[in-house]
Amino acid sequence: MKPLVVLLVCVSASFTSLGASTNTPPAATGAKRTLFDGKTLSGWAITGFAGKGEVHVENGLMILEQGLMTGVHYTNAVLKTNYELTLEARRMQGSDFFCGLTFPMAGTNVSLIVGGWGGGVVGISSIDGNDASSNDTTKFMAFERERWYVVRVRVTPAKLEAWLDKEKVVDVVTEGKTFGLRSGAIEESVPLGICTYETTAQLRNIVVQELAPATR
Repeated sequence: MKPLVVLLVCVSASFTSLGASTNTPPAATGAKRTLFDGKTLSGWAITGFAGKGEVHVENGLMILEQGLMTGVHYTNAVLKTNYELTLEARRMQGSDFFCGLTFPMAGTNVSLIVGGWGGGVVGISSIDGNDASSNDTTKFMAFERERWYVVRVRVTPAKLEAWLDKEKVVDVVTEGKTFGLRSGAIEESVPLGICTYETTAQLRNIVVQELAPATR
């Protein structure tokens, strides 16, 4: 009986190992790179939205003042896939999205909207032509004014994922789907930008990290 027990244990261990490798997120391959120095807008440009509010840096924070749409976009080279991008954002005034994060993926760009459509919609714009308010990523969440939220996106060729604090809010397999930006002013945010709508927001700790390509 002992050889049979050993065989079963080995087979069980093999399946356990295989399952673990399938679910393991991509490993980090590069050092985390800070995109905002907390002192200046170096590396960023104010996006030319009509009706934009002021953008300035104060006390280590990037502040996007309330306008129609107010935003910044990154002017240096960006990763296109296999990366994680993290930032912290909070709504100070207004009642619409306080983080419209536009970023590259799948050969195009999409936006993660946090607090849109009157203050509570979270989702990706756009998937299969449907924006953040009307696709499989649409969620309705309550956001506290002046509270910091950690926003994180992970982009790989196979999946698009996003978290708010520790809650996973986006988990999309890319195969069979089309991605792109909602048409309009948001297109000025490419390839990497952050904006608000009729809302004052503060941003900090904007960091990107390269990930290892997935292996199967």
